[in-house]
Amino acid sequence: MTFGGLTALDALDLDVAGGEILGLIGPNGSGKTTFFNVLTGLYRPRAGRVEFAGRDITGLAAQKVFRAGIARTFQRSRLCLPLTVFDNLMIGNHVRLQRHLAFNVLRRGALRREFDANVEASRALVATFNRRLATRLFDAASALDMIDRRRVEICRALVSAPRLLLLDEPSAGMTHGETRELMDDLLQVRAARAELTIVIIEHEMNVIERMTERCVVLNYGEKIAEGPFHAVAADPRVQEAYFGQATA
Repeated sequence: MTFGGLTALDALDLDVAGGEILGLIGPNGSGKTTFFNVLTGLYRPRAGRVEFAGRDITGLAAQKVFRAGIARTFQRSRLCLPLTVFDNLMIGNHVRLQRHLAFNVLRRGALRREFDANVEASRALVATFNRRLATRLFDAASALDMIDRRRVEICRALVSAPRLLLLDEPSAGMTHGETRELMDDLLQVRAARAELTIVIIEHEMNVIERMTERCVVLNYGEKIAEGPFHAVAADPRVQEAYFGQATA
């Protein structure tokens, strides 16, 4: 992936197994979010191939990537703050909703049943993260604190039952205590959905150490290391990328 004369991703070769939790780390500007943007159709790569579940999805529009079973969060909050928690979740579930005028106007009973079913499903999903938050489905998102907003964003990605979840710095803007609490939530969700594959971008190394089974390190768009966290952290190339020189 290039931007003018800048190569943001350079021959990145990456495999992720089904059900795996993979960490993606590297200094600022190393290409991590660019990789997510290429994978989800926001950027069209200059070359290369993206394959998901045996299907070539290279350059597909974001909507088609989403329908293929890939969902994501963003580093900066993308919640619609004036809307309720439930409304925000339904934005993530829009492909499953009956949006036709005839259905909404003429089939009021069916519309009510669909609404009730989505409320119940949303409440159950949010309760997986936090039972207290599940009682606030019809509160405005603006009334939530940062950790609850992050929970809602992750639930919005999960409500469509994706096969692959991409998390872009979920701990951004949170305290260490909130980060630990959110990681507890994610591990609980992961335990309930063993088939779910997760790729997580994080600058908090304790999150990567705790959450991931394997991590990949990028620097200037290239993969410079791959393996378990402790092995990667001891790699001189990784230390040089982060600190400017290899350290003991």
